[in-house]
Amino acid sequence: MHFMIYEPQEDSLLLQKYVKIYAKGRVLDIGGGGGILAETALGERCKVVATDISKEAVEFMKKKGINAIVSDLFENVKERFDLIIFNPPYLPEDKNEPLDSKIATTGGKKGYEIIDRFLKDAKRFLNKNGKILIVFSSLTGNVDKILQRYGYKFKCLEKKRLFFEILYVYLIEPKDI
Repeated sequence: MHFMIYEPQEDSLLLQKYVKIYAKGRVLDIGGGGGILAETALGERCKVVATDISKEAVEFMKKKGINAIVSDLFENVKERFDLIIFNPPYLPEDKNEPLDSKIATTGGKKGYEIIDRFLKDAKRFLNKNGKILIVFSSLTGNVDKILQRYGYKFKCLEKKRLFFEILYVYLIEPKDI
């Protein structure tokens, strides 16, 4: 199967602004795509690991000098991090969307399923005082409920209104570390 590499859009650029602020120590970029967020963290002198489900994306990031591995979310991740960055596929399924772009945009039938899988496991990969930066859309579904269910505290750092949706950047921390 051929995957497309996700080109940086408004969501990546919005998240990038906060990576510059919060990146420190060891940083994990889940679903790194074209590597813009991993590169930003490297620019902040962090030790960065990027993952992507797409071999093409991983090869692309490696050519840019990013330490990247093929992984479906945390599948091949072994260590813990001070910051985990995630620009997930977060849109509800559109039956007419081509498969190669669906991988980058669709978060499941309702939009939030991949975020749910991510948040279920993310705590185990955070160092003490570790944080998560994530971006999602008003079309994603109720991310706040998922965060509460898995015991996270969170705050919205920014909302950006686009043509047909609102993007949100959240800073998330486990409640019980």
